[in-house]
Amino acid sequence: MTPTLRTAALLCSLFLVACGQDPAGPSVIEQESRTLQPLDSNLAKIYNRSCKNCHTIAATGAPLTGDSVAWAARMELGMDTLIDNVINGSGGMPPLGLCMDCDSEQFEALINFMVAPARKE
Repeated sequence: MTPTLRTAALLCSLFLVACGQDPAGPSVIEQESRTLQPLDSNLAKIYNRSCKNCHTIAATGAPLTGDSVAWAARMELGMDTLIDNVINGSGGMPPLGLCMDCDSEQFEALINFMVAPARKE
């Protein structure tokens, strides 16, 4: 590879990293998170319109659906704190997690799904 091509490849790699893109592509956990769906159809509708866009893309900084390691420290805070974080917003998460018509029980069900998604047998 010529020095010019090496420089171009390096600049391209830096550009992709700066844009939040992983040149190697999504991780296995990220790929799997994109395939998971709540078994309950009503909860799946909420998840797909309000949660999935952030919780299946590592670059957002949101814990990925099904990533037990990323969720562990959050779960130690307790469900009440997590629901409060959803309602009021926390970090990059918008208030109500973009689900303006969800109640606390639905938020809890969505959190539980994202922490430990049930898988179809």
